[in-house]
Amino acid sequence: MTYAIAVRALCEFTARTGDLDTRFTPAPSGQEGIAGHQAVVARRPAGYEAEVALEGEYGVPALLRVRGRADGYDPVKHRLEEIKTRRGAADRVPDNQRAVHWAQAMVYGHLLCQARGYGDLEVALVYFDLGSQEETVLTRACSAAELAAFFADQCARFLAWGRQESAHREARDIALRAVPFPRATFRPGQRELAAGIYRAARDGRPLLAQAPTGIGKTLGSLFPMLKAMPAAPLDRVFFLCAKTAGRQAALDALGQVRAAEPALPLRALELAARESSCVHPGRACDGEDCPLARGFYDRLPAARSAAISEPVLDRQALGAIASAHGVCPYYLGQEMARWCDVVVGDYNYYYDYNALLHGLTQASQWRVGVLVDEAHNLVERARGMYSGQLPAARLALARRAAPKALRKPLDALRRSWRASLRERAQEGYRVYDALPPSLMTALQRAAAALADHYAEPAVAADDDLLAFYFDLLRFLRLAESSGPHAIFDAMPAEQERTSRQPAEGLDTLTVRNVIPAPFLAPRFDHAHATVLFSATLGPAHFYRDTLGLPADCPWLDVPGPFQADQLEIHLVDRVSTRYRDRAASVAPIVALMARAYERKAGNYLCFSSSFDYLARLADGLARTHPGIPAWRQDAGMDAKARAEFLARFAEEGRGIGFAVLGGAFGEGVDLPGSRLIGAFIVTLGLPQMNAVNEEMMRRMQARFGRGYDYTYLYPGLRKVVQAAGRVIRSEADRGSVYLIDDRYRRPEVRRLLPAWWAV
Repeated sequence: MTYAIAVRALCEFTARTGDLDTRFTPAPSGQEGIAGHQAVVARRPAGYEAEVALEGEYGVPALLRVRGRADGYDPVKHRLEEIKTRRGAADRVPDNQRAVHWAQAMVYGHLLCQARGYGDLEVALVYFDLGSQEETVLTRACSAAELAAFFADQCARFLAWGRQESAHREARDIALRAVPFPRATFRPGQRELAAGIYRAARDGRPLLAQAPTGIGKTLGSLFPMLKAMPAAPLDRVFFLCAKTAGRQAALDALGQVRAAEPALPLRALELAARESSCVHPGRACDGEDCPLARGFYDRLPAARSAAISEPVLDRQALGAIASAHGVCPYYLGQEMARWCDVVVGDYNYYYDYNALLHGLTQASQWRVGVLVDEAHNLVERARGMYSGQLPAARLALARRAAPKALRKPLDALRRSWRASLRERAQEGYRVYDALPPSLMTALQRAAAALADHYAEPAVAADDDLLAFYFDLLRFLRLAESSGPHAIFDAMPAEQERTSRQPAEGLDTLTVRNVIPAPFLAPRFDHAHATVLFSATLGPAHFYRDTLGLPADCPWLDVPGPFQADQLEIHLVDRVSTRYRDRAASVAPIVALMARAYERKAGNYLCFSSSFDYLARLADGLARTHPGIPAWRQDAGMDAKARAEFLARFAEEGRGIGFAVLGGAFGEGVDLPGSRLIGAFIVTLGLPQMNAVNEEMMRRMQARFGRGYDYTYLYPGLRKVVQAAGRVIRSEADRGSVYLIDDRYRRPEVRRLLPAWWAV
């Protein structure tokens, strides 16, 4: 079996040495990198070839297939060029990075000579400084034999690993074809879900799958995707989660698959956040400050070899291997993402800007299957990924910290910021059709000045100045790609002041993503198959439209195993929970909860729309019915406090817990059997009506013609159904749900409730 590898991946494997160093240096954005390449190419003579696709093999018969795109070939100078866009002088490129750059150039040089029969070639590294627009060209005159020898040496260094990977892939696919479902039988609905996912993965298409809680969605999605790996064929499977609990559920499901076939050669990796993996918090990730970064790449090969022998690289396993080899566990995990079959991590690892897994997929030309767990969360999470804020207070703090040379562009930005938005009305919030050109220019000039500042050697990175620079870069990147999918707005900085520095009367600027579709659609295209699944993923058109899925993306609605008599639905439609009516609603709602508890004592959850409303209800219950045990969610609960809150829901326990709808306890919480026998949902769940949401509704109306539904109704009812889903977790559960609001009588609301509910 011939192992295929990209030129960049080959060279990063064979040529990286020395320290890990993540100290900030101003790197070009993706757009700046493209523009830099284009600027270099534009200077070349007629006939210059850009983006030359090359491929070659090593060994007889072929053992490795190496492929990639060389940046350019100049036929006048008979020179192959590897172009690197950067900020700052070329002599600041670390030696270990330059070694990788030269390796790439030399490998491409060999592939070009081999493809065209050249006997010699000039190979060049071209460093293009975005600030000065100057090129630094480093050249080597090479014979074809020298380049072939270099190529053979790099391949020989990789060959043992490549053979091992080829053998692993072959054994993995053989085993996956034969691996049985790890349970004696499928649960009701689980087989239908698995079959739909297998077909989507095999055929290479996206799928929206709505499946009820309790059928085993995690195993029912992972197992068919694994079975499809040989058939598709897939190089990798990514299981993406919204919360840590989802990662653990995926690892548990993989454990069940492995228990059914203990010898299954399948490597799984858990990607955790850097903050939770760091062994030396507070230290910089460079060889001067952190001992685990010092010589990281020299010790990495041994750590990597040890890691591939572990079937599951969760946080604990990664930590143990990293400790044994003296390397950073977080960056060992980043490396192992290249070599594991299944990667479990947060949404951001594939969908965020510069996401690790998406970058590896593109660079390595992988065919990947992506599973998106609890996919109803992806809309809001993606909005956050592609929104950016420029707080006015940050500019004031940056101005105070800036050296003299930077004050002029920062002062110019402050003047433009104030002048461009001077016409802001007094109501406090204003939306603009576009970022004013004069302000955009001032922002870009300030960013360029900061980039030049940080490109200088031995510049100290002041926290306030650097924080503003990061915010500025993110804001500009989003502003430059803004359109009807986003809102540019300004908010009085009085709402954003810090205790250290006033905002000097400026507005806080935001590029607020409303429709993530333009950013997510390419990510769906780059995956062979993407399956988005959840218990609440309807209506389908809402998710197709907002996420950027094809209009004909298949929709699978798996019928649940539950019967209507398992869940008593009480429609309490004579009470209004609107903001203006909340004070009057407390007494009748408290009386209702007390009657339900007296009729059948046990554990209940009461969901309300805000912490203020929660406090009113909890205080009312304590005042009028002090004999009913009660506990409540507090704002800002840490993990320990959340665990203590859930521990109160003991088997055969009694009491009422108060929580906020859409918060930590509204989904992803499993309280089966008598741990939870009922829920009071004291709201329709609609997002707060405010200036931002009203503008969002107008954008949704203009784009889809369903502004109110897309902004308020669908997100609200989704939270209601998720919260109610905490009550019935298995076919043996029984319970009750009280839907408390007069708007539940409306037909358009009732149509969005699960079909099996007897409403």
